[in-house]
Amino acid sequence: MAKHSPAISAGTKRRLGRSAGDLATAATQQMETQYHWYRELPARERSWVSGVAHAGIADFIAWVRDDAPDTTSVFEAAPRELTRSITLAQTLDLVRSVVETVEAHVEELAATEEEVAPFRESVLRYSREVAFGAAHVYAQAAEQRGAWDARLEALVVDAALRGDVDPAIHSRAAALGWQGVQDICVIAGQVPRPAGRDIDVAAIVDGLRRAAARAGHPTLVAVQGADLLCLVGDVQDPAEVGSHLSSHFGRGPVVIGPVVPDLARASVSAVAALSGLRAAPAWPQAPRPCLASDLIAERTIAGDTQARDELLSAIWEPLTQAPTLRETIEVHLGEGHGLEATARALFVHVNTVRYRLTKVTSLIGFDPADPHDALTIRLALAHGRLLEGSSNNAP
Repeated sequence: MAKHSPAISAGTKRRLGRSAGDLATAATQQMETQYHWYRELPARERSWVSGVAHAGIADFIAWVRDDAPDTTSVFEAAPRELTRSITLAQTLDLVRSVVETVEAHVEELAATEEEVAPFRESVLRYSREVAFGAAHVYAQAAEQRGAWDARLEALVVDAALRGDVDPAIHSRAAALGWQGVQDICVIAGQVPRPAGRDIDVAAIVDGLRRAAARAGHPTLVAVQGADLLCLVGDVQDPAEVGSHLSSHFGRGPVVIGPVVPDLARASVSAVAALSGLRAAPAWPQAPRPCLASDLIAERTIAGDTQARDELLSAIWEPLTQAPTLRETIEVHLGEGHGLEATARALFVHVNTVRYRLTKVTSLIGFDPADPHDALTIRLALAHGRLLEGSSNNAP
């Protein structure tokens, strides 16, 4: 650290020491007059800032005497929470007030006229050193806060995935800026693995978060093993959001869970997204990203009982309520998707079959003409018949 000029005499140092209280008071009054942010601070934070101003004067006096090796000690007068209450720019305003106060009294503090110039030079050198010290303190605080926020975020995401969202989790989510967020979906994929380089989890998470923020969506992101999970809020079109963020995931499928009302229900979306991620290899032509609902057949095959129930509810139950349509689709799938073969089997005109299949698509939202949709319908019918058979055989 640069030393003060040796031209400052012992007399000037004594004058400076005796004026410490008055200088600190003057610096605080200057802040009160000059900076609205200081006037708007709560009483506790104002006392912290005032303490730093007094410490700044005392530290300058010690610095002039060569007794202060570390200008970051100025900020020990306030707790670490100060870096959350005021910004680095505001802290530099505080330093500037201290320096300007001392500089304004240089002529009356200097024991001789010859000491005015070197005394003023010492003030300017000190201002540079303490500004660097402030930047160092804020950099350390940001690093520690970043590590803490990452741990807190992982905790909140884990609780949301498990469906264990209590008031404490809501409070922690609020500390991350996730307060009152609605219309949430979970996007699941693999962690990117750059060739020849180590995985930089912080960079991956930051990139995903920035991309979502540009689209106006709050996010909570966590890495769990090889999985990268992102909770996205304020979602109106999950497919659009997934398309916007999918490039930030690694190779392989990216699956989007259904939109749920709030954080307490996020586990519903997460279960579907993760189930879809595990089942996606069964459909090599699956789009990227893919809605979990589009993988309902594969999820059912993989043993997801929730997906099976959804399949029955979406396809089997509506068709059971429309026996003619159910018979038509069963025959159509059994006849190899041929319209004429289906018409002959049912003793109806081919246009009647065409009309009924259109009604099937309208009723269940799956198109028998699409190969993947046809597989989904066939699987739903198979599960439904098994369920129906077990009910009929029940004593």
